[in-house]
Amino acid sequence: MLSRLTGAILVSALAIGHPARADEDATAWRLFVADHTDPTVTAIDLDVPEKRWTFEVAGPAKLYASAGGALVTAVQSDNERVDFLKSGLARDSHGDHADIEISEPEAIGSIEGPRPFHVVSHGGMVAVNFDRGGYAGILEEGLLLDGKLDERRFPMNVAHHGFVAAMGDHFVSSIASKEPVADDALPPRVGVGTFAADGMPIGSMHACTDLHGEAFSGNFLLAGCKEGVIAFDARGGPDAFTMLPYPADFPEDKTGTLLGSVSMQVFLGNYGADSVVIVDPTAEPYFTRVELPFRRVDFILDPARPQFAYIFTEDGSLHRLNMLTATIEQSTQITQPYSMDGHWRDPRPRIAVADDRLILTDPLDTSLRIISTADFAEIDRIALQGLPYNVIAVGGSGLTH
Repeated sequence: MLSRLTGAILVSALAIGHPARADEDATAWRLFVADHTDPTVTAIDLDVPEKRWTFEVAGPAKLYASAGGALVTAVQSDNERVDFLKSGLARDSHGDHADIEISEPEAIGSIEGPRPFHVVSHGGMVAVNFDRGGYAGILEEGLLLDGKLDERRFPMNVAHHGFVAAMGDHFVSSIASKEPVADDALPPRVGVGTFAADGMPIGSMHACTDLHGEAFSGNFLLAGCKEGVIAFDARGGPDAFTMLPYPADFPEDKTGTLLGSVSMQVFLGNYGADSVVIVDPTAEPYFTRVELPFRRVDFILDPARPQFAYIFTEDGSLHRLNMLTATIEQSTQITQPYSMDGHWRDPRPRIAVADDRLILTDPLDTSLRIISTADFAEIDRIALQGLPYNVIAVGGSGLTH
């Protein structure tokens, strides 16, 4: 599998590495940081960190950025609210160059519903799953950026902790069991399928027990299951699903978080607590497993150097994974240890990437550490008020007119 990826990734990396155009005259990056206890989201100019904007929300928020970075979605599951923000950085590709439009970040508005959780942005559509509502709120990114919160509701088979992804004029949705469950529990996920906008199935249900985690890369949408990872090929019909089984020599575990590369058709997922898997949905054995020295806290792909991913482990170390060779190339301790024991929402570091800089939240230090992707040296440290919960980076380079 890795040999098939090598050539294409290197071509992509070389293309990204070409010198900037002479008329490229603007680069801007902003960080959006959600606080762990205070109901705020703070936008920070990465190059002038004293320049900040603070937005009031209802509670601790999980942050998502749209593909182009113009839209930020802040999901407050415990407060049954989703806020939308303009990042103030909008990039528009024209093939041989990109334009960038720089303005002030601003709040767009919010929607409410029972237990919002997973957000899937794809094809200009934002789908917010409301776990206890039995539906996903569907919004158009372009309308949101124009200040229009025109929410349509896609009905799921029953209320559950799942996901919905817009695929043109139809939707891929998780499916849960209709069997009764005890007390206030949500039903288990049992499969995935393709549906019309009114929730009517247009294909069969495809088994995927304990479905969790989804990502796009190239032509594929992948989701983690107990049996393996299920792949949907967008070039096929409504039943273009294939189960990619975990190799027989893997330890007993599963994938529940997936990241998809924007530069290559390749995925990176977790596998249990202390390993990750590189997934190529087109070539058996599909998975290459990489063991980690300690339990994983967070991981992220490098969009500008697609052969690399970065993984933070509970001993306080940052690792660079080369996905071409499936090896950890560098490991450096950055912070004090952060144990993975305790509540899943305890304050722990999170990672973002802004070109050649890694941004690492350090809750115990109440700061953001700015790390060079080249040698893991600390370039800067940005002090924060409060405890950082999670962070995203949006921006890039382009022409301004």
